[in-house]
This record gives sequence, C-alpha cells and structure tokens, in this order.
Amino acid sequence: MFRTLSGRFLVLTVIFVMLAEVMIFVPSIARFRQDYLMNRLERAQIASLSLEADDMITPELEAELLKNAGVFNVVLRRNEVRQLALSSPIPAPIEATFDMRGTPGWMLIRDAMSTLFNPGNPIIRVIGNPVQDGGLLIEVTMEQGPLRAAMIDYGLNILALSAVISVMTASLLFFAVQMLLVKPIKGVVRHMQSFAQAPEDARRIIEPSAGVTELHEAEMALHDLQTQLAAALKQRERLAQLGEGVAKVSHDLRNILTSAQLFTDRIEASEDPAVKRMAPKLVNSITRAVHLCESTLAFGGAKEPPPRLERIRLAEVVAEVIDSERLAAGDHDLSFSEDIPADLIVRADAEQLYRVIGNLVRNARQAIVTTGKSGEISVHAHEDEDHWWITVADTGPGLPPKAREHLFQAFQGGTRKGGAGLGLVIAAELVRGHGGRLELGRTDEAGTVFAICLPKAGMAG
Repeated sequence: MFRTLSGRFLVLTVIFVMLAEVMIFVPSIARFRQDYLMNRLERAQIASLSLEADDMITPELEAELLKNAGVFNVVLRRNEVRQLALSSPIPAPIEATFDMRGTPGWMLIRDAMSTLFNPGNPIIRVIGNPVQDGGLLIEVTMEQGPLRAAMIDYGLNILALSAVISVMTASLLFFAVQMLLVKPIKGVVRHMQSFAQAPEDARRIIEPSAGVTELHEAEMALHDLQTQLAAALKQRERLAQLGEGVAKVSHDLRNILTSAQLFTDRIEASEDPAVKRMAPKLVNSITRAVHLCESTLAFGGAKEPPPRLERIRLAEVVAEVIDSERLAAGDHDLSFSEDIPADLIVRADAEQLYRVIGNLVRNARQAIVTTGKSGEISVHAHEDEDHWWITVADTGPGLPPKAREHLFQAFQGGTRKGGAGLGLVIAAELVRGHGGRLELGRTDEAGTVFAICLPKAGMAG
C-alpha cells in the first residue's frame, strides 16, 4: 500500500492534517488555560459577594465558598482599598504570579507550555479584572496541579478528535484520488502496456477520455506519440520488407541472368547445331528475368506471392536446372545426376519450384567449385502416400558452423565470400508457401543433403 500513489497520499494526508492540528493545538491549549483561570476568578468573585450580604460569615461557610471556587484566598480591591475577602491557610509558598490583564498572546502560549511541562503542583497567584465592574482588581491563590490535569485532558481530547478528523479526511481524499486520478492513470498505463505488446495494431492506440484537464492533455500527448510511433513502425517495417524483398528478387535475378548470359555466349561463339536446342532455354531464362522484374515493380510486401499450383512434370524442371548449372560449371570436374521418375507429376508452382531447386543446386555447385576438387551433385525424387520428396545431395565440403547456426536467416548464413546468404532463405520461404518444408538432412566433410517435402493433402484436383 505504501508503494502506491494512493497509499502514500493517504499517509501524507494524515500526517499533514495532524501537523495542522498541532499548529492549532498550541494556541488552543493556551486559550483553554486562559479561560480556566478567568473562570476561577469569576467564581472567586461570586464567592466574595456573600460578604456584601453579611460582613460576618461562619468559618464553615467560608471554607465551602473557597472550595467551590477552587482557590485558597480571594483579594478584592475596591476604591484603591485592597481587601482580603475570603481566606484559608496556604499549604506552600507562592511560586509564580500570572497577571491576566492584557497579556499578549505569545506570553499566554509561553505560560501554557510552562504549565504543561511542570509536573509539580505549585501554588500560583492569578490577577485579573473583576467582571461587571465589581472592583478594580481581583486576585486569587490556587494550586496549579488541577489546571495542568484539565489542560492534559483537553489536549488529549483535541488530539483524539484531530486523529479522527485526519483519518476521515484522508479516507475521503483517498477514495476521491482513486476515482479521479489513480483510476485514470491506471487506465493510461494499461493502454501503454497493451500498445507495447503490439504497436503496429492501430486499435490499441488510446482514445483520450479523461475529464481532468491534466490527464486529458497526457492522454492526448500519448495518443499523438502512439500514432506517430505506429506510423513510423509501419513505415520501417515496410521499408525492411521492401529491402528484403528486393534483395531476394535481385539475388535470383542475378543468377537467372547469369544463366541467360552463358546460353547467349554459347550461341554467339558456336556453330554447333545444338543452337536450336539451346535457344528455347535462353528464352525461358530471359522470361524468368522479366517476371522477376515485374514482381519488383509490383512488390508490396516482404513475402513471396502465393504459388500458382498446377500439375507439372518434375523431371522437366530438374533437367532445366541441371542444364543451366552444367553450363555454369564450365570445365570444372563436376558431374550431375538426376534420379527423377519420368512419370512423376507434382502439384506446384513451376516457376517457384525451379527457383527452389536452382538455389540448392547452385549452392552445391559453388561450394564444390570453391574447393577446386572434383565432385558430384545428385537430385533424387520419390513419393509416398502423403508427400513428394525431392533430395539434393552433393559431395562438397559441408556447411561451415556459421551457416549451420543461421541456416534460414537472411544475410546471416552466407557460405562464400560475396554471398548474401539469401538462397536458402528464399528456398525455404517458397517451400513453406506450398505448405511444405525444407530440411537439412546432413552436412559433414562427405557432403551436404537437403530434402524438400511437399504435401499431397489438399492438393488433389
């Protein structure tokens, strides 16, 4: 409770009210002492009036009058004549005299504090003006102990009443602060926490509704801040998506154009009759480059467009990939093998599946060529009741530790100098778009194996 705003407000309110009561208590107790002494003077004056009726009163009556007045002696001065009206034995010498005629306030407070902190019962003399012009001066002697006891009782009552008032005031203020301040603040905090969980969600932006001006201004400022932050995050996310998407497109576009360039060089430099067979491949490569350029112009998000599923003969896609990579390998001692059933039909996006297999085979070819040693790349496919499986294996050096750790993370898993580490990321994303998955079968000094799993479920038709 003491760690909350309302709890601390409650405690501070009690403390401040008590401090205010203490400041009021000091003059109040001085006023009480003054009234007490003036009351004793009035009672003593009334007791002395009995002498007006009879100059001689019995000792028993005199003692009773003094007892009722609470004094030992009464001296009344009339016409400059000082007269001892009533008297009785004084048990001790007089220790102090207090003149109540025109005493300033600070002296009344000083005398009151002196009385409170004097635990004894001294005899005091009190001087004042008689009421109703009953003389020039009245003077009494009395004990201070009863006065001090009465002052203590009065003070305790004042303090108890102050405590009750403080608690009641603090409680009312506590509930008022809870409703008017703490509850709206908690509402603002909840909005902030909710917005922090999903700042891109515009529904979590606070709508100012506080009736308190300061809180309303705070909500307005928070609303503007959240609106600007949400817009900035969306813009930043879009730019990041655009950058990643352009990098992906550029990556595949570079590889496709490289293949096209190789085919073009063969056509220009050779009189071989195979030119007629290679020409369609050149056209296909350039067509893919055009499609990727169109995708770049229409690009609106980081994710690849959904696949356009159709029945395709897998052997033809793999053969086209192998032909491109065999040309890219040039004179390097690198062999390619295809183990694809001629009648194996899969339901997939031909363009995207070409990019997936092309990325895997290209990575394998670059890894083997980099070693300078001979090698082999094989592509195998089979099917079971629920899936089509395509395996790409090589006899390269295997993936380095960094590539294994960031296998499908953009710009993190590059395996060669100058590589962006996007090939596997693109391949994995395209396979996920088909509802499948791309898995690393193994990687070691003997080579690397990747497996593409495409589901048959929901693909019939």
